[in-house]
Amino acid sequence: MKARFILPMLCVMLLPGFIADAQDIPFLTGRVTDNANILSAETRRLLSDTLKMHEIRTTNQVAILTIPTLDGENIEDYANRVFNEWKLGQRDKDNGVLIVVVPDERRMRIEVGYGLEGILPDLAAGRIIQHIMAPKFRNGDYDGGVTDGALAVTSILEGGYVEEASGMGFYDSSTSESGFSGLEAPDMTITERILIGAFIFGLIGLFTVVGVLTPGFGWFLYLFLIPFWAMFPIMVVGTRGALVCLISYLIIFPTAKLLLRRSPAYKKAQKDIATKGRASIGGFTFSSGGSGGSWSSGSSRSSGGGGFSGGGGRSGGGGASGGW
Repeated sequence: MKARFILPMLCVMLLPGFIADAQDIPFLTGRVTDNANILSAETRRLLSDTLKMHEIRTTNQVAILTIPTLDGENIEDYANRVFNEWKLGQRDKDNGVLIVVVPDERRMRIEVGYGLEGILPDLAAGRIIQHIMAPKFRNGDYDGGVTDGALAVTSILEGGYVEEASGMGFYDSSTSESGFSGLEAPDMTITERILIGAFIFGLIGLFTVVGVLTPGFGWFLYLFLIPFWAMFPIMVVGTRGALVCLISYLIIFPTAKLLLRRSPAYKKAQKDIATKGRASIGGFTFSSGGSGGSWSSGSSRSSGGGGFSGGGGRSGGGGASGGW
């Protein structure tokens, strides 16, 4: 009878010890949380800016955490706890990545969200650790190791190519010849190209049409959409195909706008802006103002300022760990 009570009592007595041994999860202060103080201020700033631009281009959230020690906790468990507490990535995409570096224990890990495990598999994450980050860390170059590791991660996520420092092939996310056009493009099935292409070209195409039909403010949209026409098509038709798309856009947009100036839709929008101060085209409302115009949509929302916070993403333990 006593044995039935001894085991539960031992569990109750030991539980506070296990809880105390678990390393606290730091507060998410930004894309780079350098609690181990191993990165220079300039490196932290450049990494933050780089990861912010990556998120703007792809919606992927990549964060970096350095912490002196884990006090005996397994780095895989700790990284997973931090990832899910910070909720990196979008809720419906789980497209987050967490890079954890523990200098006192010479350990590191790349934790990958559910949604990116196919793009950044465990093997690729392990090779980034082994061939890119570890050599720099062994030489005491934490700035270079963390920076190169983060750039390797974002490069793969954006369909790029990464090589080992030795010059041997490392990971090819790979580029291949498009079967019907000869354009250098990411390795995707025709179904993936159609679906992604429909989304990308449908979205920027809508804003392009609105820009063509809108007086005044349409020229702002023309300039605003140039980087989107330059970058987004790369995911579908490769770099050379994207160049063709960009050149076509630069020529066709102003030509179409000049030809459609006498169209009823253009004249009506021009009249509404002159008489009412605003015009509605394609569900968007455009208004004239001191800066030349503004636009809004019923579905738009504020980003809440320049801070950084997780978007509700999860990780199931995908990624890789290593030491140096």
